[in-house]
Amino acid sequence: MLGPAHARRLPNDPAAAKPVIGRSATLRLLATAALASVSIPQAANAQSILRDAETEALLADMTAPLITAAGLRPSDVRVVLVNDDSINAFVAGGQIVYVHSGTIQAAKTANEVQGVIAHELGHITGGHVSLAGRGAQEATGISILSMVLGLAAMAAGAGEAGAGVLAAGQQAAMHKYLAFSRQQEASTDAAGAKYLNAAGISGKGYLNFFKTMQQMEYRYGITRQVEYMLSHPVSSERVAAVSETLQASPAWNKPLNQDWEERFKRVQAKLDGYLLPPAQALQKYPEGTQTIYAHYARAYAYHRSGYPQKAEAEADALVASKPKDPYFLEIKGQILLEAGKPQEALGPLRAATDGSRNSPLIATTFGHALIATEDKAHYDEAKRVLRTAVARDDQNPFAWYQLGTVYERTGDPARAALATAERASMTGDHRTAAVSARYAMAGIPQNTPDWIRAQDIAMTSGHSLEDDKRKRK
Repeated sequence: MLGPAHARRLPNDPAAAKPVIGRSATLRLLATAALASVSIPQAANAQSILRDAETEALLADMTAPLITAAGLRPSDVRVVLVNDDSINAFVAGGQIVYVHSGTIQAAKTANEVQGVIAHELGHITGGHVSLAGRGAQEATGISILSMVLGLAAMAAGAGEAGAGVLAAGQQAAMHKYLAFSRQQEASTDAAGAKYLNAAGISGKGYLNFFKTMQQMEYRYGITRQVEYMLSHPVSSERVAAVSETLQASPAWNKPLNQDWEERFKRVQAKLDGYLLPPAQALQKYPEGTQTIYAHYARAYAYHRSGYPQKAEAEADALVASKPKDPYFLEIKGQILLEAGKPQEALGPLRAATDGSRNSPLIATTFGHALIATEDKAHYDEAKRVLRTAVARDDQNPFAWYQLGTVYERTGDPARAALATAERASMTGDHRTAAVSARYAMAGIPQNTPDWIRAQDIAMTSGHSLEDDKRKRK
């Protein structure tokens, strides 16, 4: 489920770890400082990411055929949701596709998003992230001197003269780079069409999304006459270039996967309830509307705006409609947990964890609830749940924080320190990681798996600290 930020400063000392009730939902908004904890490349660090068990499961299911068609392995490719209301998607290194939340919210169908992701897979298979450096390097060689002169002139107060220098020096560089970028985008459009066809998925959504972009271009006055100023071909050209290929495929008139489309509408409603201002979300999904999507959006909107009873009523309506749906049970449990009722939250969260086949994100919330009861009888179960969660998804700093908490509560400070080291290592706090790992090694039997892991963190964090020192010199 969608949930609020974990931008709070987590204690580095495992002894200071205490359960925190409130604002810890499983679709988590991870602030910029936490991006390193999920291995997001530098290019994405200006933004935050959203994690949600239901959304990630849907994206994995609907992209797996495309990833396979691209000659990649689904287990190696990640689709990450970026908290940004603009329409965009990108790759920034490795086999990770970043999709803006605005893209999900603006799309009319899941099939349109599949087209967007198919295009981005073309960037991965084409090696465009590494090739982009080549284009940028050529442009930089032309522009750097004029940039310095232009900024100097503008700083001296000669704004028009400075702008003229910049324009003259930058024009050749930008034209060269943008032409390079447009060529890449055109080849990637073709690759996306190829992967859709090979996967047996209709390309109608691909073209429809291009047409949406075309309407936006018209709105902002972008035409072929200014194409030389763009990093992408204009959308009318993109539609023309891939239409014949897509329409010739047997998959062109294939019905959309209704399971994916239904799940997509639910995800859109969750995003609306979580990301839109509550008043706007409630206007879009008024109380008189009794669809699942409306209940979903209102549950989040009420929860965010501080109306726990109304939020719980919406969650109850969801669970009544589908009593075994793990994501409906998850939001029910989450609302109870964050309303200060962790004992009542255990039932729905346990059922949600079981029903989602131990989704690590949902299990983390369940583990949190077990600890938040402050009942020692629940601590062993919390430990088992959280150890399983981090074993399946080790890029979740909040899970490591909760695991450290329960280790400390059960008198195991060495493993609490190891959990702190894991979390600090993910968040780029190499000093805390090294210190905590060495403390863990002193209290864990040598050559056991936990001791070896602590040793690994101590060594890698120590090397990172040395690298940081060299860079500062």
